Amino acid sequence: MAESVPLKRLVTRLLILVVAMFAFGFALVPIYDVMCKAFGINGKTAGQYEGSQVVDPSRQVRVQFLSTNAIDMVWDFYAKADEVVVNPGAVTEMLFVAYNPTDKPMTAQAVPSISPAEAAMYFHKTECFCFTQQVLQPGQRIEMPVRFIVDRDMPKDVKHLTLAYTLFDITARQPPVAGHTGG
Repeated sequence: MAESVPLKRLVTRLLILVVAMFAFGFALVPIYDVMCKAFGINGKTAGQYEGSQVVDPSRQVRVQFLSTNAIDMVWDFYAKADEVVVNPGAVTEMLFVAYNPTDKPMTAQAVPSISPAEAAMYFHKTECFCFTQQVLQPGQRIEMPVRFIVDRDMPKDVKHLTLAYTLFDITARQPPVAGHTGG
């Protein structure tokens, strides 16, 4: 009987630990959002552009493009230019290039981020390869457009934005369909 008390205590502590870990897992997303906002990282872009497309020729904003591969991604992935200078309200397009150097079909997904985070709500993508998964056959190279508008209402002190993409290999989760190419 004396051994059952320590066993009950151990089981109780383990159950409390499991419940705490489960609760912490649910809390990670809001904690992540708060940390990103506090440190100005991983800004999410705004939704569809709601304003009329009136260009503000009196302002210029420099938009820098960064592209990186996740640790297991082997594709070549880059923007055709390092940056562009845009007038708020103007529709701008940048092409990104992806190349699959392997001997097997692969599926990829790009995840975007904008910095500074406080300006992300003023960056509107109207077309983006990040909205869809990309399938490339062995040796295939594609150009993928991103079209965007920097909102005229963006604070005047923001003169530089960075649009960063990280490309992930999701082949294991989303195997390529035979005969399907990127797009």
